[in-house]
Amino acid sequence: MKKLKVSVIGSTGYTGKELIKILLNHYEVELIHLVSSTFAGEKLSEVFPDFLNQLDKKLISLNPELIAQDSDLIFTALPHTVSMDLVPKFLKRGVKVIDLSADYRLKDPSIYREWYKKEHNHISREFLSQAIYGLPEIYGRQIERTSLVANPGCYSTSVILGLAPLFAYHLVEVKDIIIDSKSGITGAGRGISLDLHFPECNENMKAYKVTGHNHIPEIEQELSRIYSGGDNKNKEDKIKVSFTPHLIPINRGILSTCYLNLKDRNMEEKEILEVYREFYQKAPFVRIFEPPSLPEIKFVVGTNYCDIGFKIDKRVGKVVIISVIDNLLKGAAGQAVQNMNIMSRLPETYALK
Repeated sequence: MKKLKVSVIGSTGYTGKELIKILLNHYEVELIHLVSSTFAGEKLSEVFPDFLNQLDKKLISLNPELIAQDSDLIFTALPHTVSMDLVPKFLKRGVKVIDLSADYRLKDPSIYREWYKKEHNHISREFLSQAIYGLPEIYGRQIERTSLVANPGCYSTSVILGLAPLFAYHLVEVKDIIIDSKSGITGAGRGISLDLHFPECNENMKAYKVTGHNHIPEIEQELSRIYSGGDNKNKEDKIKVSFTPHLIPINRGILSTCYLNLKDRNMEEKEILEVYREFYQKAPFVRIFEPPSLPEIKFVVGTNYCDIGFKIDKRVGKVVIISVIDNLLKGAAGQAVQNMNIMSRLPETYALK
């Protein structure tokens, strides 16, 4: 059987490394080109010795024509605003792309400009409308038919999966939504920064980008679409959230705690449990915890699972949702491979369990 020819652009970041680890054990995939602007000319195993005798392939510099010519599908694991002009070059040559940046996640280019301080040009706008937001649990059928997947952000994945059933069934108020998320340090990438040095992070915890994190518009866009049944034209259905991320001294993992007002204060936990189980009955990577059990980060590290638990606070009429993921897997590389499997008509769980 002919293997899927896959290339990874941005191979030596945390996400790129995780992608390669998964794809190395994916028997339907042949790794063609591994691209790194920093380490071009070196072997992957020289940059990451854990690949020694497994994958000694040489890293190359970016050559869009060569990569497109040799590949069936390309992962672009690049910083935000960098993929925007590169992705159309591959799509025009008939190559499928899974972009792990934010460049094709937001449907409204003016919102993208507001949050990322860069304008989509007329070519990237053309493909922006074609991109499918890569949450398989929500958009699986569309992902199967597309050539461009915009892989979601890590915080966004934990929050949207945690809240989707409540918004799909209109069980909560669409105002006064508070989200408190905590992430391991790998969420900030491999770039060198004083704030990410060991002495700065160890035995510490801090909030950052308070009221201004760039996953906010992504979360609002998708929750609004889910609430309105996919029609996001009614401004009255535009959902706003108060989102605060925190950095905690662990390597990987995200825990999001979301506070929402129930429309029906008499609703019981067993009813919510039923709703979640029904909504995710065909989602192999979502696990629902039955109250009073709640998920923890250590349950998902090294996996592609999103674990969800909840508790109703009847005293104040709120439901508290706890959602946890591994930020490098379900929040990035694992979800990207899950999307690749769906796009390639392979079993969704292939190489991920």
